[in-house]
Amino acid sequence: MNKSLIPVGTERGVARRESNPFSFLQQEIDRLFEGVTRGFPNFPSFTGTGANMPRMDVSESDKAIEIEAELPGLETKDVQINLADNVLTIRGEKKSEREEKDKDYHLVERSFGSFSRSVQLPQGVKPEDVSAEIAKGVLKVTVKKPAPAQSKQIEIKSAAA
Repeated sequence: MNKSLIPVGTERGVARRESNPFSFLQQEIDRLFEGVTRGFPNFPSFTGTGANMPRMDVSESDKAIEIEAELPGLETKDVQINLADNVLTIRGEKKSEREEKDKDYHLVERSFGSFSRSVQLPQGVKPEDVSAEIAKGVLKVTVKKPAPAQSKQIEIKSAAA
């Protein structure tokens, strides 16, 4: 007896397929990695949930914008801050390695991960008006606000004829 290769739903009609033929495969791969990485809190997330992104607070006063990012375990050499086209970008990378040797076993664990977070700043912010410091795993970036645009009334002179 020959079986049909067309999937049939409960209504005896042809079952609907998703428009992307690889979506089911992607879902299965995501499910597999979620299962494998469960129980490993330092293992990077493959599902795009942003679990490895640092928490960031942005506050604003009359004179400055302050950005605080939680970066536990990172030092000055592990973090980069760039300002381009009024976008402040904080990038970082953490690498760690642990090795244990005993007469019965040899354990080596390595983990690494990187992140990038960006914040849109107001027009006119100058790179020299940005300062940053890191202490106890918290990066604090202070951005001085640009002076408000001043208007000046221009006197109109009559042209001599």
